[in-house]
Amino acid sequence: MNIYVGNLSYEVTEEDLKNAFASFGKVDTVKVIKDNETGRAKGFGFVEMPDNSEAQAAIEGLNGKDLKGRSLNVNEARPRPEGRRGGPRSGGPGRGGDRHGGGRPGGGSGGGRRY
Repeated sequence: MNIYVGNLSYEVTEEDLKNAFASFGKVDTVKVIKDNETGRAKGFGFVEMPDNSEAQAAIEGLNGKDLKGRSLNVNEARPRPEGRRGGPRSGGPGRGGDRHGGGRPGGGSGGGRRY
């Protein structure tokens, strides 16, 4: 079962998460999601546990519990919506009703030069 873990302290490591979940059973993978540009944790992650009953026990046992000063939000991960991989979150050029993007002439970048 894939488990979402939210409200993580930025100091929590993958090893910290693995240790917390391992007390409930076998842990296959742990991933703390990080910003691609800064490398800083985004405050959430995922834990994969092969046994559903152990995973459910971990969800019930860790949801609301403190880990490094933050109360965890733990639940079964929802599938990722279609089309989310690698593309823009929504819209893209033209989302403002204009072929230039942003609904403004010039691509919505604040207009031209100002002197």
